[in-house]
Amino acid sequence: MKKIEILIWVVGLMASTAMAQEKAPPNVLFIAIDDLRPELGCYGDTIVKSPNIDKLASQGVVFNRAYCQVPVCGASRASMMSGILPTKTRFVNYLAKVDKDTPGAITMAQVFKEAGYTTLANGKIFHTSSDTAERSWSRPVKSPGISHTASLDPASAEVKSKNGHGLFYECVDAPDNAYGDGVVAEHTIADLQKLKESGEPFFLACGFIRPHLPFYAPKQYWDLYDEATIPLASNPYRPRNAPKSLRGSGEFKGYGLGDFKVGSDAFQRKMRHGYFASTSYVDKLTGDVLNELERLGLADNTIVVVWGDHGWHLGEHTFWGKHNTMHNALRVPLIVKAPGKFEGGKSDALIQNVDIFPTLCSLARLDVPESVQGTSFEAVLDDPTSSINESAYARFKGADAVVTDRFNYTRYENGEEMLFDLQKDPQENQNVANNPEYSKALKGMQSLLKQQIAKAEAVSL
Repeated sequence: MKKIEILIWVVGLMASTAMAQEKAPPNVLFIAIDDLRPELGCYGDTIVKSPNIDKLASQGVVFNRAYCQVPVCGASRASMMSGILPTKTRFVNYLAKVDKDTPGAITMAQVFKEAGYTTLANGKIFHTSSDTAERSWSRPVKSPGISHTASLDPASAEVKSKNGHGLFYECVDAPDNAYGDGVVAEHTIADLQKLKESGEPFFLACGFIRPHLPFYAPKQYWDLYDEATIPLASNPYRPRNAPKSLRGSGEFKGYGLGDFKVGSDAFQRKMRHGYFASTSYVDKLTGDVLNELERLGLADNTIVVVWGDHGWHLGEHTFWGKHNTMHNALRVPLIVKAPGKFEGGKSDALIQNVDIFPTLCSLARLDVPESVQGTSFEAVLDDPTSSINESAYARFKGADAVVTDRFNYTRYENGEEMLFDLQKDPQENQNVANNPEYSKALKGMQSLLKQQIAKAEAVSL
């Protein structure tokens, strides 16, 4: 073979290889973090240490206005993974299951599995690991084998709540994998290594529990903070003119409180310290997974999503936890890095959790099931200044809510209402539903909520 022929052959081989790589379906790494609110450096927070998630944020798009559909884990996850909105009888509480509430729905992981992807899950993705497991995953979901309430300090177990749970926080000198989330990270890293070897396209889900209660994390993450200087919520009081139906979560009372008096400065600082330490712990584990993705050379063709299932109150309005329709309970962190899309952007587009499903399908060029009620935000990944939704819908028990660029409106089953002007009152300290100046805005939000409820109820599976 002549030199010129060899050169042509080499160039042709390189071109065909490049085309094959270009056509390779993108992988998906989906990292779900329980109870994580947008209390991260990439969201402008100056207290929490979250360098690994912040690094990912600099490589993708940060969504400032992403909202869950139900502020409780099981229902939120079932809604997101099915792309279906909640109703009064669907996705109601933490025990919600797609198999039970919408048995005919195709799940996000199922779409990828049926398209030839290897679909794997470690840790908490659905609240119940058996939910849609056979049709969603290529193998059974891998549990860490360690309960999220398992303690390493015998003293933690000595302080019991009425339901038998130990102390609400724990600070011990231990390696990352002494707790379940560390094991989940190890399982995910091992899966990445095997997937690299096989060369198969993958949808890999990694579900961390922290910063969910109890706040058990290795001492090194507690040491990142000086508890005495941790700032407390600036609005530890109920919103003015709040209806009686507005309540906070009592979940934290399910853990031993020791000698702490609820509401005291000491209690508030310990709660916030524990939440921040747990957030930094899960940030480190997220970094371990992302670093391995990079080391294996998989990052360039992998869509990465970091997502929190709902928000969390940290003492605002005297509330601790989720379980209502206020902004702190509904707003979630959402960061998406996708090949060929905008890098280092921030978007104020209104995004619903149900929009994630069609977006990942769109990015992978897969058909979206007809049952999915979300809208792809791929266009926002190209241009973070664009938008797709006029509003975001959410509900919790007897409360239905709708959020727009400016307002958060809730109507309770008993007729009570809340309206917050997020531009003038971003901390939601004043309910203006009965303020005559907002009568026009109130009517508009009432109409918008009716539309959203009707849309949610239009799907029955």
